[in-house]
Amino acid sequence: MKKDYNFIPIGFPLFIAFLVFLFLLLPILVFLYTGGIVAAFARLGFSPAIGFLLFLFTLIGSAINIPIKRLKSRAPLIQERVVNFFRGSYRVPVVISEDILVALNVGGALIPIIISLYEFIRMLVSGHFIQILITIISVIIVSVFCHMFAKPVKGVGIAIPFFLPPFITVLVAFLLARGNAAAVAYISGTLGTLIGADISNLDKLDELGAPVASIGGAGTFDGIFLTGILSVLLI
Repeated sequence: MKKDYNFIPIGFPLFIAFLVFLFLLLPILVFLYTGGIVAAFARLGFSPAIGFLLFLFTLIGSAINIPIKRLKSRAPLIQERVVNFFRGSYRVPVVISEDILVALNVGGALIPIIISLYEFIRMLVSGHFIQILITIISVIIVSVFCHMFAKPVKGVGIAIPFFLPPFITVLVAFLLARGNAAAVAYISGTLGTLIGADISNLDKLDELGAPVASIGGAGTFDGIFLTGILSVLLI
């Protein structure tokens, strides 16, 4: 007599177990992630509520670019055009020539600049002039190192390894800063990355072949955001 055997694939229970584990772990990871960021802003003098709002605005602002100017592209800009042929759709790369929009990213540039100015003003009002001098020196050092390792990426913009700015910033702040090291780390990390990776490479934007060149966005947002947070937490 022929018998039918039904087997449950071993991969299916493991997949379900993974989904359950992820469902249970996700709230914990979100709490630790946001909690660490709020703690970093607290070390900069912000209340937990303001710190969470700054984190939220940074995430939302990462998708917002403020137009600054337009440049004439010296490299071909490639876009995809959808062509319908025999009931099929095909994406065909088309070489076009148009201007490059230079923009300022809200989450990766504008908000970090505002926070850095706030910390500078706090130092100035408190009379920490030596701390201000140390911060300026730290910004210059981080900018030089970021400029050395930032690379233009065709079709994207300027990119930098995300782990490099936090490492350089923590090292510089640890060696130079004494009191209020968290503020020194944040300012030198964020402004140093912006200046060294993005602003110092503005003359290369017209060669990248990207329709939009975002200062503080694309390849440098992760570096700026992580630098500001990790530097404050690790110092």
